[in-house]
Order: sequence, then structure tokens, then C-alpha cells
Amino acid sequence: MFEILRSMISKVSALYADVRYEIMRETKIAFNGRELFHIGSNSTDGFVVRVLREGGLSSVSFTRQEDAGSAVRTAEENASLIARHIKKPVEFAKTDVIKNTFLPVLAEDPRNVPVDEKLRLTKTYNDIPLKYDGIATTNIHYSDVVREKYFVSSEGAEIREDLVTAALGGLITSREGSLTQNVRVGLGGSGGFALLRNQEEEFEKRTATALDLLDAAPVSGGTFNVVLNQDLSGVFTHEAFGHFSEADLIEDSPTMRERMQTGAALGNEVLSITDDPTMPGQLGFYCCDDEGVKARPVRLMKHGILTGRLHSRRTAAAFGEAVTGHCVAEDYRYAPIVRMGNIFIEPGKNSLDELLSLLGNGLYILDSKGGQTSGENFTFGAQYGYIVKGGKKGLMVRDINISGNLYHTLKNITAAGNDLVLGKTGGCGKGQLNIRSCHGGPHILVRDVVIGGV
Repeated sequence: MFEILRSMISKVSALYADVRYEIMRETKIAFNGRELFHIGSNSTDGFVVRVLREGGLSSVSFTRQEDAGSAVRTAEENASLIARHIKKPVEFAKTDVIKNTFLPVLAEDPRNVPVDEKLRLTKTYNDIPLKYDGIATTNIHYSDVVREKYFVSSEGAEIREDLVTAALGGLITSREGSLTQNVRVGLGGSGGFALLRNQEEEFEKRTATALDLLDAAPVSGGTFNVVLNQDLSGVFTHEAFGHFSEADLIEDSPTMRERMQTGAALGNEVLSITDDPTMPGQLGFYCCDDEGVKARPVRLMKHGILTGRLHSRRTAAAFGEAVTGHCVAEDYRYAPIVRMGNIFIEPGKNSLDELLSLLGNGLYILDSKGGQTSGENFTFGAQYGYIVKGGKKGLMVRDINISGNLYHTLKNITAAGNDLVLGKTGGCGKGQLNIRSCHGGPHILVRDVVIGGV
């Protein structure tokens, strides 16, 4: 395959060219309640070529090998056309030329697991909540996605890497009269199909939470000191902070570039944040990004001080900073863009009990339930929480919304737990879908959080 790809870009009359070929295999199974709603597998493949010419950068995707010549010519023509209409020519930062093959170490490759076995496991987990009175329905689904990638550049890079993702989870919905509650459950990662086995206890636990929520009281709105669990601290880090660490989202905003300068004191001194795609077995793990750049950990914040950001080769050159290996595409249909890998608040020194004791009176809030950001402001839903009095967890509460300002919240994170957990399922919809965008963190203590409720 490398020889075929090299031949595709061998005659490009441009400063730089690369081509990526992918074979993508997917299996999906879905249950709505007791009904098997969907089961299917498919395999597709295709190419995307990029050309940097005269300061213009263009990409073209295609699915037939015989169309490579016309695709390359189109990319060259488009790059020249773009160059005549942009204010600043595109440059690529330098990077090491890599020739290597990276195949993940898997505890059971889902490619080797029969679809009927995947179906049996999904049905087993789906049946667990449905055996309880009070559970109205479920929406449980299985998926695995395998991307076999080949990358060649005019600089001499030749990279083969497989990305294998398996996930099983969804929604468990409880109902009593007109009151309906739902709880999310999620299993999976990049370590193989075995991660999905023997997880009955997790489904029992999440079912119990869905039933308990029928007896929980709606939270009272106001401003509270709170402890957020690992999932919510990860969602905050990804959505409210992480996107502003992606260089392509701030490069054309003078205001944001001013606010997000390296060296700026943005957070409390207890707060450090890292994005690290090189963590084996984690959902966001990969060796090289889709520009052929070797991934590396980037400390984005150290003790409240902004220390780094995430880059493509283009944005690294534009900012005068080093490449980071964070330019990722959804699949062969797309050119890559700057994306997070595994982003998390670094663990601190406190146990959960110590954080609740430091909290005193407030709320302990768990698990994300959607949300949105608007500039530096955010609103997130939470699945459930508990009233905390005198450092002790009390009554369960529901219908929780969390609102705040990024910069105020970064200053108000006053303690971090010693219990870092990264998510087993993830995803990000910035421009393209990235199912392997992972976030997490330890428990964190946050002062003066606005809680929406009754």
C-alpha cells in the first residue's frame, strides 16, 4: 500500500503533499427496550490527499484508486486558487519524518469476535434493568469501529496505524406516574473487546440509581459550593477549557488569543491540566496523528498558569510553537483538524471524604447529562447529586443544571482529589465527529457554582 500511495503524490508540483488511505469497519447493535432495533456490519475505504502549494492548503477525498490522478490535480488547482485569496500564506511547522507501524495491544480484538456473541452480550446487559419494576425502557447499543490507516507524505513519512474502539452502553429510563428519569451507562475503550465482559455489576448499579431518582427531590436553585465527580470534572475540562486550548479555535480571535496567552494566570494554584494521547489503553490513545506527527503529552496548565496548547502543523507555524500531534480526522472523508486526545485535570492529594469535609455544606454532583458552551460561559446538566451537610452525604437530588463562567470557575477550583478516572466512552462533535476524544479527572471542589433547580 505504501508504494501505491507514494505513486499518487510522486508527481505533485508543490511544496508539500500527503495522502491517507483508510479501511473502516463498523459493527452496530441497538436495543430499544426488549426490541432488537438494529444489527449490522459494514466496511468502507477511501483516500484523502492534501496539497500545500504557493501558500494555499487544499484537500480532496476520493474512494476509487483510479481517481487519484484527478484528485491530486484538483487539490493542486484548489491550493493555488486558495493562495490567491488568503491574507497569510499557510506554512507547516517542521516535524520528524516517521516510518513505522503501530498496532494496538488488544485484550480480544473485536474483529475476531463473532457478531452473534456481540449480540448475546448486548442483550444480557439490556435485560438487566428490564427485570425491575419501575424501569420503563432502555436504549442500549453496542458498537465497534476499526480504522486501518496508511499515511504517506512527500517528506518521506510512511505510517501504518490501527485504531480499534469498542463501546457498549446507553440509557436506562425509570418511570413512576408522570415522573420519568434516565441514567447513562457506558463501557468500552481502545483496549479490546474484553473490556466489555463481566460488567453486570455496572448495569445493576446504574439501574439502582435510575430507580432511586424516582424518590429524589428536585434540587433547590441557588449558588453553592460543590464537589464534582470525575465525569463532570472531565466534561468541564473538555468543553469549557479544552476547546480554547485548540489553536485553530482561537487563532482568528484577538480577544481569545490575548486571554489564552501562555504564561497567563487563569486558574487556582491547585489546578493543573494535561492532554496526553500517549496513554496506552485509554480511549484517546494513538501514536501518530493524521498528519503523521508523533503524539506527545502537552501540559496545558500548571498550578493555574497557562503553559501550552494543542496544534496542527499549520497552527504550530502560525503561533510559532512546537507541533504536538493533535491533528485528527473523523475518517477518510475528512482532512484532519486540531482535536483533544485524553484531557484531564491532574490529580491532587485529597480523598473524596476529605473533599466532602472541606466542602462542609453544599452539593455533591455526579455524571454529565448534556450541556452547551457559549464563548466563556457554560451550562451543563447533571444526572444526580446529594445534599452535603457537615461534610456528610445526605439526600439524593435530581434535575440539576450547572452554569458558570470559565475563568471564574478556574479560579474557584480550590482542591483536586487523588482519584483520577478517564472516561470509558467519549466523543466530540467539533466540525467532525471524534468518537475517541476522551476526558476525565479526579473529584474537584469548586466554590460559588450557580445551580439551576426549583
